[in-house]
Amino acid sequence: MACGTAARELGLKPREFELAVQLGHVRTVSVSAGGRPRVAREEIERLRSGAGFPESLRNRLWAVGTAEAAQLMGVSPARFARLARAGCFAPVRFYVNRYRAVVWHYLAADLVEFADANPELLSGRTDPALRMELEERDDQRARSWRARRLGQLTVLTADPWERAAAVAAVLAPDQLADAVPDPYERAYLSLLRPDLAGIRTDSAAARDVIERVTLAADADEIGRHRERLARALATARAARPAPKPDGYVPVPQPSAEPVPDPAPVPEQEQREEEREAQAAEEPAAPAGLRGWLRRLRRIA
Repeated sequence: MACGTAARELGLKPREFELAVQLGHVRTVSVSAGGRPRVAREEIERLRSGAGFPESLRNRLWAVGTAEAAQLMGVSPARFARLARAGCFAPVRFYVNRYRAVVWHYLAADLVEFADANPELLSGRTDPALRMELEERDDQRARSWRARRLGQLTVLTADPWERAAAVAAVLAPDQLADAVPDPYERAYLSLLRPDLAGIRTDSAAARDVIERVTLAADADEIGRHRERLARALATARAARPAPKPDGYVPVPQPSAEPVPDPAPVPEQEQREEEREAQAAEEPAAPAGLRGWLRRLRRIA
């Protein structure tokens, strides 16, 4: 069944259902690569027959903002923000408000677990050395969200190319082009690229903010994701090559041997050779990358 129907049968709002899928609480099936996921009837019955349904499912999906999170943990908003920026727990989702600020949400279950394991960080004066370390760290919220989101996506699919596409989704276009020189592999990764944030907006400014959250920022993180992408691509290539248009012929690598200079030719013969070379450069090859990608999308 469609995801909208499944959400209604489970008594979940669209955002709750989306989060349930991301966290793996609701299992979906894909009809085809790039197609809309669906939910089997057996999955609905499995969830509905669970103990405490629907409250137990909703409790696992309970996401809170900063103010509610601080209240839940019994700390001040300032202390909570300091812990969150230091990466003590990863946000589960975010949105961009009308002031173009990122608003983070956290799983209540994660916060309770952290509070139970680290009571010394929640009350009294924070150790000065630890406080300085927390305050001097770069804001880790976007990075920890990206790591969490990639973990979700790679678990939700067994297809090696879809896993590689998930890792590629956090790299900027120039970084991806450098990491994946083959244009057909990049096109295939783009076709399978997941929507990390799942936020729809008509505002260009908001899209810029979303891009800053979803794309890896510092050199260390970019390097780690490139290494991870290289491993994922090696696995994907071993499973199957990226699709290429019919008649595709790989461009031969240039020879390492020096090529002797050609002997001079008469002017008339040189003009004839230039015309023949120009004719040979005309695009007699199969359709270009964009046209091929459009056809591939229609097939998928």
